[in-house]
Amino acid sequence: MMPAILQVIGYQNSGKTFFVEKFVSRAAEEGLKVGVIKHHGHGKPEVYDDEKDTGRHRKAGAIVTGVSGDGLLSIHATNEKDWELPHLMTLYSSFDLDIILIEGYKDYHYPRVIMVRDHQDKGLLMDSMVKAVITQDSYLPNVEPSYQAKNIDECINQLLEDFTNGVL
Repeated sequence: MMPAILQVIGYQNSGKTFFVEKFVSRAAEEGLKVGVIKHHGHGKPEVYDDEKDTGRHRKAGAIVTGVSGDGLLSIHATNEKDWELPHLMTLYSSFDLDIILIEGYKDYHYPRVIMVRDHQDKGLLMDSMVKAVITQDSYLPNVEPSYQAKNIDECINQLLEDFTNGVL
C-alpha cells in the first residue's frame, strides 16, 4: 500500500521545518511511521565526514555509498543534477511507511500545507491541493482551513485525524 503523502511548502523562514518536526513527533506518538523528504534549495548540504569509510569510498569515485548498523541505514548518492522528487518517492516507497512528508519542492503538487509569513506570500495559495494554511502573523487568508502559527497543534491533530479517516 502506498503511504499517504503530505507536502509542506512556503518561502524561507516560514516555519516549514518547525511544522515538519512537530508533525513527525505527533505522528510517532500515534505509532505512525513517517519518512521525510526535504528539498535543500540553498546550496549543497555537507552532512557526511569525508574521512570515514563511506567518505573515502565517495572520494574513490563511488556514486552511491551506504552504511548499515544497529538498525540504522545511511545512504549517500550523487547525481549530476538535483534529485527529482519522483525518484525520491520511488526510493521512499520501498520503506514500510504510513506517511511521506515532503518539505519544499513547490513545483510538485501533492496534498499540501502552506506556510504563509504574511499577505505577500498569498501567491502560494493558488492551489487546489491545499489541506491547511498556517500563517505567521494575523493575516488569515480566505482559504479553509487556516490556522495561525500559535494553533499549529490543532492543525496537526486535524491532519492526523484526516489520515486516520483515509482523507489525507
